[in-house]
Amino acid sequence: MPLAPNLMEILARARADLRMGVPVVLSGAGGRGLLLLAAETVSAERLALVREAGGELDLVLTARRAATLKARVYDGDLARVALPGDAGLDWVRSIADPADDLAMPMKGPLQERRGGDVALHRLAITLAKSARLLPAALVLELEAPQGVALRENLTLVDGVAAAPSMLLLSNLDHVVSARVPLETAETARLHIYRPQDGSEEHYAIEVGRPDRDAPVLARLHSACFTGDVLGSLKCDCGPQLHAALSKMGEEGHGVLLYLNQEGRGIGLANKMRAYALQDQGFDTVQANHRLGFEDDERDFRLGAEILRRMGFGSVRLLTNNPNKLAMMERSGIAVAERVPLKVGKTAFNAHYLATKAAKSGHLL
Repeated sequence: MPLAPNLMEILARARADLRMGVPVVLSGAGGRGLLLLAAETVSAERLALVREAGGELDLVLTARRAATLKARVYDGDLARVALPGDAGLDWVRSIADPADDLAMPMKGPLQERRGGDVALHRLAITLAKSARLLPAALVLELEAPQGVALRENLTLVDGVAAAPSMLLLSNLDHVVSARVPLETAETARLHIYRPQDGSEEHYAIEVGRPDRDAPVLARLHSACFTGDVLGSLKCDCGPQLHAALSKMGEEGHGVLLYLNQEGRGIGLANKMRAYALQDQGFDTVQANHRLGFEDDERDFRLGAEILRRMGFGSVRLLTNNPNKLAMMERSGIAVAERVPLKVGKTAFNAHYLATKAAKSGHLL
């Protein structure tokens, strides 16, 4: 029926439900499925109700988080930990969130499951990440997922169709453009792009009128509330943002893509969790891994697509990150030149910058 939500819209509903602590049902091959709850947002009441329903309740973790917990990983990129019979919400949170790992290092013994199809378990983790939640999911196997979803009025996701679609880049709609004179570039215009999957909007700041037939001076800048807005000294993001806009103002043209991928794509709340772990002595990469994330969860294809939509085919890229250069080339945007952007080093971020160079290959 035309008014019914399509798969992309159902996934947007599922992300919203998980953020509110509402369960979601995933249906898989063979008529089986999973009841999914986000470990971060599930309430004690809902956890108790799921337990009363019977069946084996598992906590699905990424292999990164499992490594921190010394849990055995039988499924490649994830681990399935069986909930003990007396485990409550505090136990779930202590396994999912590394905040008290140093204070309470002994989390086990943990019983890990092995064998069987884990496609829906993998989708559960992907959904939690895309909702900007901790990558930890409570799951209960279901024999009649459609019936459960209908009876409990829960969002039902076709897991077979959803898994590959989660890897695709959502189409971007250009919403509006308007002139926004900046301190560094009075000729700037702000373009707003809205993904059709309901995720965060992204912005392009166009300085002057760049020639579409020549490599444009461009920067892919990921949102950083702490650095860009608060002036945090823990990173170099704010200085890089202003230096890039200043250079574009000096040259009279350029495009700065401001992508809402806070904290290397893990969201501001998880970024602050990573900051708290850094206060415990871990570097930025170690902190991400302890939370269950990869070094970098951003999708730079967004930047390439916006440039393409604006009519650009090649760039002079303001960056110290070789991964951005490679992504541009893979996405069909030629990189004519890498323009270094070495600013913002402080006594507070020296170790952070050194880690980026040593572990992420940044050219500093």
